[in-house]
Amino acid sequence: MSTLAPLPTGAARRIVYFGTPEVAVPPLRALVAAGVEVALVVTRVDKRRGRGSNLSPSPVKAAALELGLRVSHTMTDALTVGADLGVVVAYGRIIPVDVLTKLPMINVHFSLLPRWRGAAPVERALMAGDTETGICIMRVEEGLDTGVVYDRVTMPIRDDHTLTTLRAELVDAALMPLVRAVTQGCGAGEPQRGEPTHAAKIDPSELQIRWGANAADSLGCERTRHRVAHQVGDCMVHALRQTSASARCTSGCCRQSHDTRRSRHACCGVGRAHRR
Repeated sequence: MSTLAPLPTGAARRIVYFGTPEVAVPPLRALVAAGVEVALVVTRVDKRRGRGSNLSPSPVKAAALELGLRVSHTMTDALTVGADLGVVVAYGRIIPVDVLTKLPMINVHFSLLPRWRGAAPVERALMAGDTETGICIMRVEEGLDTGVVYDRVTMPIRDDHTLTTLRAELVDAALMPLVRAVTQGCGAGEPQRGEPTHAAKIDPSELQIRWGANAADSLGCERTRHRVAHQVGDCMVHALRQTSASARCTSGCCRQSHDTRRSRHACCGVGRAHRR
């Protein structure tokens, strides 16, 4: 394994920030607000978003330009600005070893490592029915999310959490530890302990509704699945098996069939899409 560039012994003097999606915007703003000098922001290239044909910047690029920060789409530009630390938050690309040997990097990972290493830790925690999750401030190294952990925050996963709400709370939980690591130093950290699990990118086939399953028996797992599968903004759809044009409530408080085109049944959750 290659020798990584050493971390600053105390506060970082200048940093390069690597990030792309909306979840990476609050950490960038928090670092700037804390007085951290961000010499460069590296993000993914502009791409078409929505139905239009025009290219649009990533959320991180838009925020960086608003903050008056220099932006690049080229990873190796990080080595040209005299930074002593790289900060990675949902950048979306693997950092090559030849960069890591010249610029030390830390990463905000949205799980309690070594559980859910990989691309979709929040989604996997929800779909697995985990009761808790959290964030780790960790060292970026050659292995996928295998680095030393400098700080972690644990939080419960509630029954009413959706992908959007859980991710937003995890981002909020990461801000203070990240700012502390950059402005005060990371410390020695500790190796990850426990059995690793891999958070592979979600395959569309995993989000298909199991129409052949009994509605009452599958209610719990389908709700968990569709917190990830059918979320649009803050809308959440509970898709349940229908028997002809209706679905049957088996909660005990009502036994009649009811039309799923009407509002959600209060006792069992059967019904049409509803807004949280």
